[in-house]
Amino acid sequence: MRNSIFRILRRGEKEGEEHPKKKIGLIIDGPNILRKEFGIKLEDIIEALNRIGSVRIAKVILNQYAPQGLVEAIVNQGLEPVIVAGDTDVRVAIETMEMIYTADVDVIALASRDADFLPLIIEAKRHGKETVVIGVEPGFSVALQNAADYVIKMTPSRKAENEEAR
Repeated sequence: MRNSIFRILRRGEKEGEEHPKKKIGLIIDGPNILRKEFGIKLEDIIEALNRIGSVRIAKVILNQYAPQGLVEAIVNQGLEPVIVAGDTDVRVAIETMEMIYTADVDVIALASRDADFLPLIIEAKRHGKETVVIGVEPGFSVALQNAADYVIKMTPSRKAENEEAR
């Protein structure tokens, strides 16, 4: 039996309750989440979100230093890589705001540990969108977790933990 590598928590809900299928827009802050020391797999993020709804739009924001293998893995998962020069935070904000104003999306999912994105979560809720934050410890912003409707805490892979211990 496969061990769960994530937990989904929603305020006021009991564990195991079913969720109606919703249309999800996903933005992944690549340099913040897709680090070797975490060993987070894109398919695990998608699997976790599939318990909430159906991912309709999925973009991974990367900087110009992203390895070609990572870009290929993103494409192979059916996600859209967005490569920017310099800092990725502005592009994460722009892509998220576009999804907030898209009627085809019910849920905004943001994979980042960065508290700087708290205003995005608040803005999404102000426009009637449900919100999901996806992150990993250490450094997963408590403010992001408290503001979101759903929190998905990813667990670093055993392989990544073993490599970090060396």
